[in-house]
Amino acid sequence: MGAKHEVTAVEQADRRITTKVNGQRDSRPIRVIGTVSEIGDQPQMRTICAATVLLGLARRDRHLAETGLRMLAAHTIATWGKSGIKAVIDRRRPKDGDDPRLRPGDSDRHEDNSFPSGHSAGAVAVGEALARAYPDHAVGARGAALSVAIVQVPRGTHYAGDVVAGIAIGLIAERASDAAIGLARRWLAADPDRPPIRK
Repeated sequence: MGAKHEVTAVEQADRRITTKVNGQRDSRPIRVIGTVSEIGDQPQMRTICAATVLLGLARRDRHLAETGLRMLAAHTIATWGKSGIKAVIDRRRPKDGDDPRLRPGDSDRHEDNSFPSGHSAGAVAVGEALARAYPDHAVGARGAALSVAIVQVPRGTHYAGDVVAGIAIGLIAERASDAAIGLARRWLAADPDRPPIRK
């Protein structure tokens, strides 16, 4: 654990917001919604990405298969980002104690790894990649991703600030992934020894 410090005004506000909405975290509806939101966890998100690729290949739908790869790339970058932050910052989860302080630390205990929300980062990264590939389904993709993110507060697994940080990581990860893929496409297209890329 890092050195003690007083709770800042931002951390106090985060605690107030979170406390207002997580009072019913043990209720049946919140437990059910929380269980459904576990689709945003890493193994489930990676399974969805892989299934999208396989479905695209099975249907011979290149766009769908590529979308699955883009989803996986965005999720991977988001996972790296949130894991890098969790490795140097400790924060107790709301359900594990009333301590909203962000502290320097390297605890690998689940209850000390509240910041940032990995579910939010991963779900938003995947949702944004899907929305970019299929603009007609952007509202549904983004709505599902934000639902996974937002429910983490009432279920007591994250402070509101953790979720906001996770959403930001997901957005940045998807844009970084898309930019890297675009750069790779341009590099491949510029190589005269390579066959042209078909869309």
